[in-house]
Amino acid sequence: MDNEEKTTGTPEEEEIKQEPREEEEKEEELSGKEKRKLGKQLKELESKLQKAEKEQDKAKEALADANDKYLRMLAEFDNYKKRTAKESEARYGSAYCDAVEALLPVFDNIERAADYASDEQSKNGLLLIISNFKDVLSKMGVEQFGEVGDEFNADIHSAVMHIEDENLGENTIAEVFQKGYKKGDKIIRYATVKVAN
Repeated sequence: MDNEEKTTGTPEEEEIKQEPREEEEKEEELSGKEKRKLGKQLKELESKLQKAEKEQDKAKEALADANDKYLRMLAEFDNYKKRTAKESEARYGSAYCDAVEALLPVFDNIERAADYASDEQSKNGLLLIISNFKDVLSKMGVEQFGEVGDEFNADIHSAVMHIEDENLGENTIAEVFQKGYKKGDKIIRYATVKVAN
């Protein structure tokens, strides 16, 4: 009896033993044409995968190029905006200074007229105009420079004469022929002066 039990098992165990045999038979059946067919399909799929990877690499490169071009264009546009704003501001400043410079000879003539006015009433009227004009220039941010006793500075003064005078210090303005004007760092008109020593 013991021998029979070893050789024979339950019906379920018999089914389990038969299933692997069937799979082995199926694998043996695949060995012919189907194996070649599956091998061919595998090679085609590998080829397609390689193609797809190459296309993906090309797409990545194209994306990187497009991104680089976009960043460059963005930087160029930002520089263009800054340059345009700066040029616009410079044009406005230049036009502003040109307008003030055109008015300065009139102001100089009014100052000369006040110096040579014969009657007190005319002189007071001219001095009032001069005071108003200076106030307007001040409100516009225009400064007047070039006074007797100031130190000569070649960057803002134009020396047309030179004298020796022991009473004045070295490189000192002895006389002002025409006052200078500036707005911020921009010189509208250089001061024309006589320099001592």
